[in-house]
Amino acid sequence: MSYDKVAKAQSLAIGTKQTVKALERNQAQQVMIAADASPLLVKKVTELAEQKAVPVTYVDSMLKLGKTCGIDVKAAAVAIINE
Repeated sequence: MSYDKVAKAQSLAIGTKQTVKALERNQAQQVMIAADASPLLVKKVTELAEQKAVPVTYVDSMLKLGKTCGIDVKAAAVAIINE
């Protein structure tokens, strides 16, 4: 289900740095975080999402999340951007 949302999204922020930027700019509608990502890597994303009251969904695989975004590398976090 969550991978479907990412696949169907028109605009994404891919990766932890881009996801943090989207959250800081109040552009993130929802955040997806890979459960196999290092907690230290996604700590800022989860804290910021909580502060901004943006829903966070956990998916099982960084590799699958990256592939769903259309990239050939792993992605620890992805934000679906408000249109």
